[in-house]
Amino acid sequence: MAENSKKLHIGVFPWLAFGHMIPYLELSKLIAQKGHRISFISTPRNIDRLPKLPPDLTPFLNFVKLPMPHVEKLPENAEATIDVPYEQVKYLKLAQDGLEEFMAKFFEDSDLDFILFDFTSYWVPSIASKFNIPSGHFSIFIAAFLGFTGPVPGLNNDYEIRTTPEEYTVPPKWVPFETTVAFKLFEVLRIFEATMKGEEDNIADITRYCKSVENCDFLLVRSCSELEPEWLKVVGDIHRKPVFPVGQLPTTPYEDDSTEMDAWKEIKLWLDKQEKGKVIYIAFGSETKPSQNELTELSLGLELSGLPFFWVLRTKRGESDDELTQLPEGFKDRTKGRGIVCTSWAPQLKILSHDSVGGFLTHSGWSSVVEAIQFEKSLVLLTFSADQGINARLLEEKKIAYSIPRDDCDGSFTRESIAESLNLVLVKREGEIYREKVKEMKSLFCDKERQDNYVENLLRYLQNYKRTIT
Repeated sequence: MAENSKKLHIGVFPWLAFGHMIPYLELSKLIAQKGHRISFISTPRNIDRLPKLPPDLTPFLNFVKLPMPHVEKLPENAEATIDVPYEQVKYLKLAQDGLEEFMAKFFEDSDLDFILFDFTSYWVPSIASKFNIPSGHFSIFIAAFLGFTGPVPGLNNDYEIRTTPEEYTVPPKWVPFETTVAFKLFEVLRIFEATMKGEEDNIADITRYCKSVENCDFLLVRSCSELEPEWLKVVGDIHRKPVFPVGQLPTTPYEDDSTEMDAWKEIKLWLDKQEKGKVIYIAFGSETKPSQNELTELSLGLELSGLPFFWVLRTKRGESDDELTQLPEGFKDRTKGRGIVCTSWAPQLKILSHDSVGGFLTHSGWSSVVEAIQFEKSLVLLTFSADQGINARLLEEKKIAYSIPRDDCDGSFTRESIAESLNLVLVKREGEIYREKVKEMKSLFCDKERQDNYVENLLRYLQNYKRTIT
């Protein structure tokens, strides 16, 4: 069929966070490999910090740098969530909103067939429609999170918006099956103001998301039907528009950076000396910064566990972050030789690929979960914010990961619970289910043929897409 061989030009516009930009880039690379053109749209500093592309993809993947708008209270040169403390992220959203006019000019000057956009830029569909460009909301959040978030209140339904944190601690009424997937109270309280209510001039995340879903033409979800078919069905049922799982999008690095290689050589020397499968790798993503109390209990829990560890610790979020956190006095001396604390960049994929690493203590960000499964590392979870609580519940429910016990109301945990959890998952017989389950999941998450089929299915839909001009 001639129409199925049509080469497309697709624009992608992720939220200004590397946890969003990297999955968008992975999907872009997979589409570009099929000979379609991609315009990856972001701001200059973000594009400059993205991983390098393999040379064979550069003719198909074009980076479009839109100038970062000035917003009062947003620090100079801050272009991503990694550059600012949590309380300043709202100004980044306002800055991204300021890209609306630049985006309209780009649409006017380009020959885009489609635009894929993130939940923050809810205004994209209305601009794209003026140029007859169909829009797809690409969610890097899993189907369980979208299903739990629910339908747009009042749009073809009689569901009321949830107004209290407590309402988010139970499965919602539109989910037709038994499930434990819901937030813990402390997880909701940490995000409730920004996510559900909005702050200052910033529109609430839930409003941005609802408008994105309501006004887009189709939905893309970082998911696969083998993992969460029931949740994908919920998403399709509540939004009544085409929903496409695009696979788990495991990271595919391209290496040509000598500085990264130098950093890895030193780390590898240490890992080579450790016992196989006994090192716990600890990292909570580019944005999470534990509080001082959390940092103290984590540190003393690692010490108490007796296990060797490699910890990538974030003590500062951007230059304007003046709330410094510190390791307990004497911690580094007492764990010298057994553990390493790295406060700079670390090559996560290379560390996870090493045989001595047996487990990954993570915040439950989905990219980290996929990378752990990619290298068959057991998962121990400690959530902090955003979608992490829902991710953790799904993984717990499917026995893929173990969450550190903590107080449901305030999120506190003890050094003892850290030590016991790590030993359970890495060493003890009772934790064997987690060690085996993660191996079982690898073929589901990282099979190239399965991933390719998801992308092919999406492209078939786009190549045969019939525009409806109103």
